[in-house]
Amino acid sequence: MGIYSVLGENLEQVKESLYTGKSGIGIDPRRTEMGFRSSLTGILPRPNLKGMLSRRERVGLPEQGEYAFMSTKQALDNAGITQDYLDNNEVGILFGNDSSAVPVIEAIDNMREKKDSTLLGSGSIFQSMNSTVTMNLSVILKLRGINLTVCGACASGSHAIGLGYFLIKQGLQDMIVCGGAQEINPESMCSFDGLSAFSVNHNDPTKASRPFDKDRDGLIPSGGAATVIIESLESAKRRGANIIAEVIGYGFSSNGDHISVPNVDGPVKSLEKAIKDANISPKDIDYINAHATSTPVGDMNEAQAIARVFEGCNVPVTSTKSQTGHEMWMGGASEVIYSILMMQNNFVAANINLDNPDEYSSKLNIPNKRIDHKIDTFLSNSFGFGGTNSTLIVKKFVE
Repeated sequence: MGIYSVLGENLEQVKESLYTGKSGIGIDPRRTEMGFRSSLTGILPRPNLKGMLSRRERVGLPEQGEYAFMSTKQALDNAGITQDYLDNNEVGILFGNDSSAVPVIEAIDNMREKKDSTLLGSGSIFQSMNSTVTMNLSVILKLRGINLTVCGACASGSHAIGLGYFLIKQGLQDMIVCGGAQEINPESMCSFDGLSAFSVNHNDPTKASRPFDKDRDGLIPSGGAATVIIESLESAKRRGANIIAEVIGYGFSSNGDHISVPNVDGPVKSLEKAIKDANISPKDIDYINAHATSTPVGDMNEAQAIARVFEGCNVPVTSTKSQTGHEMWMGGASEVIYSILMMQNNFVAANINLDNPDEYSSKLNIPNKRIDHKIDTFLSNSFGFGGTNSTLIVKKFVE
């Protein structure tokens, strides 16, 4: 696995941030200048890919594509997968990504100003399509397996891993590069701001993301990229891989309800389907990484769904979005990595900023301080606009 996150630019940095409860949220002055209600955002530097990629390879990558290259390069290196291996084996790519705003806006601005489409540049179309990440990385890495972008709103990264798991389980692929990527720029976030979806608690940015807290007032947008290499057990053993964990369950559902307001029944169905697919019971789950984004209705409904499915289990539940903000299309993949890092190091990161649990979250076991805790099996929720739900269950690998 590999990650490029507001909590750190590699696994070790991210693990340390999770362990210490560090927040990756700050203020973006450009949003203030542009008239945003909220200037809060995850803070992440753009990587410098000169010397790592040719100009031809760089020109097609938008912001989130750069993040995705960094996380994927890390993941491949950590998995011991060389370019020679990719050249000689059929490897696929499935990435969650549901926007690429800046290249579209820049192309339109250039057209309006210059009235000449030939001046847009050869990389414009490859940056502006939602499939930009898989399109570019499959060419850069010379991949020849499944090549597909998953657009499932804020469940995109989770669905990408789930669909990869299904393809491998069916014997259709041996190895797939899976993940999620999210741009952080204000251009991609203005319509969310217009919906009043964001927190306006500017007093201390690190305290603005408050999943499950009674005083939460909205989410904080964030982003980056996260990559996991998933493969069949036979493939991993054949190449002598250091196996980290096993995907054992994937559940999904659609709320069939409001386009932006989640309900309870849809998430319940996703949770139950994942547990059934994993062939385990709720009491076998050692930790739940909640979707909880710090919105009033979303957190309330997820808390009710978890309480219904896990009644009597007292399993620790936290939302790492308290530290990262809402990583949107990336979150379903990054939160699997955050949970694996906790699993590897026997702790549950604090649900920071949980000072006053509301009536629904108070019924769950949500630690607001880091706890030592052995995790063998965890569940990760991701929900998105349009009522799309995804739940993954991952287990520590035991030979």
